[in-house]
Amino acid sequence: MSLALAGLARRRLARDRPALAALASLVLVALACLIGPFLTGHAPERIFPDFVRVAPSLSAHPRPDEVRPALQRLAFRMRVALEDVTREGDRVRLTLSAAKPIDLRSLRLLPRSGLFGEPTVLERSADGSRLVIEVPVRKLTFLLGTDALGRDLLTRCLVAGRVSLLIGLTAALAALLIGVAYGAVSGMAGGAVDALMMRLLDILYALPFVFFVIMLLVFFRAGLWLVLVAVAAVEWLDMARIVRTQTLSLKGRDFVRAAAALGAGTGTILVRHIVPNTLGPIIAAATLLVPRVILLESFLSFLGLGVQEPATSWGVLIAEGARALESAPWMLAAPAGFLVVTLVALNRLGDGLGEALDPRFQRDSAGR
Repeated sequence: MSLALAGLARRRLARDRPALAALASLVLVALACLIGPFLTGHAPERIFPDFVRVAPSLSAHPRPDEVRPALQRLAFRMRVALEDVTREGDRVRLTLSAAKPIDLRSLRLLPRSGLFGEPTVLERSADGSRLVIEVPVRKLTFLLGTDALGRDLLTRCLVAGRVSLLIGLTAALAALLIGVAYGAVSGMAGGAVDALMMRLLDILYALPFVFFVIMLLVFFRAGLWLVLVAVAAVEWLDMARIVRTQTLSLKGRDFVRAAAALGAGTGTILVRHIVPNTLGPIIAAATLLVPRVILLESFLSFLGLGVQEPATSWGVLIAEGARALESAPWMLAAPAGFLVVTLVALNRLGDGLGEALDPRFQRDSAGR
């Protein structure tokens, strides 16, 4: 693709406002997934047993009516009795008692709960069986609620986005590296070599993808890397067919014949003339491949064949949300929202790139 045509495509894409909006949405989603988990204030694996399936809210937890029940559960684990609770702003004064001296090491349960800070001992009886302590109350905000274990759903969705986007980008990279090379060589070779390479492609097409994944699970443990291998092993097939078709239409052009007449080898013609002139369909197809792979990974994870705990993806979260749809609909709505926005943006950006890089549109724009 010449610099003039590339500039024309860039200007055409710049005039496509829906495509630019889709690109901006993708950038925001990617940045949120990369940086967001460090800003939410919650680790993705951190469990808050006091806040299981909490609905989305802008208000902070624990609320006034949640402090005493949480302290009673902690007192039970500390094997002490909770005599009195007095809250003053962001601090709580507790009076604890027991039949025998209270081990101060048990107070570590307070900050470990995630709801309270480090305790300060204000008073202690002579025999150590009665304590008056003061602890700060931490403010916990769950913008998208929590899941069935009490984990922050916003953080989980952002971390899951890293995995889903990684799988989509890996498949696109595999399609570019394997599919472009395979299709260009097949189209340029022609004849029996082309026929043999296409029959091999047909055989790979005939293998059911889910059966292929199940077969891999027989020999290997399910996990992220297995999904990456399975997706990368089959998603280059469409790209190979696209590049082969483009190569067949280009190798009879005058500029290719001129290069061959000047002594350029087959490899040089492929690298310098054929592949650069197929970049338009390649980029558009690669952009549209990413949402398809993300959706495929979500389907595998929904069936339990994809990403496994402690890793997570949007598909895993959607599967968990579907099981808790009646009691906690936000568990399904949150990851599904991220997935829908990403898929729509990728598809719209792919359409925009396809139009911007289409030589027919470029000639029309140049003529005007």
